[in-house]
Amino acid sequence: MNRMPHRPQTPTKRCKQGRTGIGLARVGLLFGLLLLSVSTQAGTVEEVRERGLLRCGVNGEVPGMSLRDEAGSWHGLDVDFCRALATAVLDDPEAVAFVPLSVEDRLSAVRDGNVDLLARNTSWTGQRDITEGVSFVGVLYFDGQGLMVPRKTDKLSALELHKAKVCVVEGTTSVDNAKRYFALNRMMLELMLYPDIATAAAAYLDGKCDTLSTDRSQLFALRATLDDPAAQRILPEVVSKELLGPVVRDDDHRWFDLVRWTLFTLVEAEELGIDSGNVAGARNRAKSDRVRALLDLDGTTAAALGVEPAWGYRVIRRMGNYGEIFERNLGSASGLGIKRGVNALWTDGGLMFAPPSR
Repeated sequence: MNRMPHRPQTPTKRCKQGRTGIGLARVGLLFGLLLLSVSTQAGTVEEVRERGLLRCGVNGEVPGMSLRDEAGSWHGLDVDFCRALATAVLDDPEAVAFVPLSVEDRLSAVRDGNVDLLARNTSWTGQRDITEGVSFVGVLYFDGQGLMVPRKTDKLSALELHKAKVCVVEGTTSVDNAKRYFALNRMMLELMLYPDIATAAAAYLDGKCDTLSTDRSQLFALRATLDDPAAQRILPEVVSKELLGPVVRDDDHRWFDLVRWTLFTLVEAEELGIDSGNVAGARNRAKSDRVRALLDLDGTTAAALGVEPAWGYRVIRRMGNYGEIFERNLGSASGLGIKRGVNALWTDGGLMFAPPSR
């Protein structure tokens, strides 16, 4: 008997459907992850705008960097940077909640989302940038660790501090820097560890140690607040490089970009000679693409950053350029009299520069 040739049923059609289903599921998953990623990237800008307030972590105890006066007003380089960022996002330099943070809590506060930004004289190191879940966006202040001694000791150099008792703040780069410097120069030291700069300074002034070692900006600021500043000498040696700058979480790229380019805007404005006094005129007659991009007059970067157009113009109009901010907080106008030094523009022999906005 003739039989019809056997045609084995194959799972081809079923497999195709299955693969298609799996493929669609994968596409859906990837699309969902993409949306989550975009949402995460846009999160901080949206949260700050919805809240109407920027939460900025600061030190709170360093004149010239961040300090609250008796009237409750905040002042300092870090403080003014926070205000510049609040201006970029909210067009209001006063829409900032300043959150004093300890050395132990400063990075975790950023990582855990308790603050939107850390502007707290914190040194940029590879270990912190790579392993702490945070990102340093740039350099707001080039600093270096120094040493202060009583002028009555007649010490003129750090190389004369063999067997000295050194007051430092525990948990900071100052500890290892002091150890490294003394070991390199074959000197012995006794480290005296304190929880914060106020306690360390008080111990030093009480004569419990021979020298106080911390960032030179802090030493100058501290000395200026003393009843007799001339009784203290800041030695000429700079024993480390300390790059101080704003810190954000490392999972929000758009927020990172906005913070970084707010800093760059302040620096480039000084380079172009644009300040709070002439920025309105610069806007009205701006023809070069560099100036227009700096002020964001065409709104080119606003949409990408999640802010309103002309955000660069608003920042400079409200806060001034980097030079103005430095002068009123650290320079002669502040009473501290700290010279620009390496914080001068690169065109003036310093290290401060920014990529062009265009």
